[in-house]
Amino acid sequence: MKLGLLTAPFPRRSLKQVAAWASSEGFEMLEVACWPAAGGERRRYAGTSHIDVTGVDVGAVRDVLERNGLEISSLAFYPNNLHPDAAERRAANTHLRKVIDAAAKLEVGIVGTFVGRDQTKNVPDNFREFRKVWPRLVDYAEQRGVRIAIENCPMLFSWDEWPGGTNLASTPAAWDEMFSIVDSESFGLNLDPSHLVWLMVDYERVVRDYAPKIFHVHAKDMEIDRDGLYRNGTVSLGMGWQVPRLPGLGEVRWDRFVAALYRDGYNFVVSVEHEDRAFEGTEELVKRGFLVARDALKPLLH
Repeated sequence: MKLGLLTAPFPRRSLKQVAAWASSEGFEMLEVACWPAAGGERRRYAGTSHIDVTGVDVGAVRDVLERNGLEISSLAFYPNNLHPDAAERRAANTHLRKVIDAAAKLEVGIVGTFVGRDQTKNVPDNFREFRKVWPRLVDYAEQRGVRIAIENCPMLFSWDEWPGGTNLASTPAAWDEMFSIVDSESFGLNLDPSHLVWLMVDYERVVRDYAPKIFHVHAKDMEIDRDGLYRNGTVSLGMGWQVPRLPGLGEVRWDRFVAALYRDGYNFVVSVEHEDRAFEGTEELVKRGFLVARDALKPLLH
């Protein structure tokens, strides 16, 4: 397995600059942020564009990778693909198709994204919307030799995402339903164990049960704020007590999680997703955070 990172926390740096630093610090793969280059989404950890997918310079990107001895694990764009506003939904999925096109041109086999959700609707009603959108998106990717890897984050971090969150694909029950609707070898998971800690789902069992569908792995940790949990309870769905942390600083047993990946044949990337507020505010803090994660994970990856 190779150690990678998601480039999103470096919005003011070019792909060339991020690649040079990542390579010098022992990272082997980049999960490249591909939000619209003109801006748009401005929530935390979104909006970064290290490849302009509307006019990707394939030669320039490949030159950056070759000079730094790196590979791209996936192209990353995580919007709300089932946004209740028709214009917002259309914009998200139009851009997602452009990311898929860019992946095909770059011969990158995976695009990471969300399923999306209307947080005001229940799960069955959201799956009715899913049926309108996702069979066509996966077919579009499949025709271009690209696989879609869905991250399992509920996307419920702020009050504007309450009460249902903005990503339907966060639980085994939801995965079973979406894979029954879109039964394709090009449709799978970008598995992040931190969200399973939050949801009290056994991440070792998830690896065992969904191994063929794990296309990509995110490395993020989760701290449970016990005082916050005491005050807010589980009905708050994490509001006030789930705290994203860097690998090694939370509840995930990385030795057990990586052992499960080895056991079930996963042999691709473990990509650090940096969303730790204790290591942000300056670029030096962000870099320090990535190195904390590297030192926690690197001894386990061979």
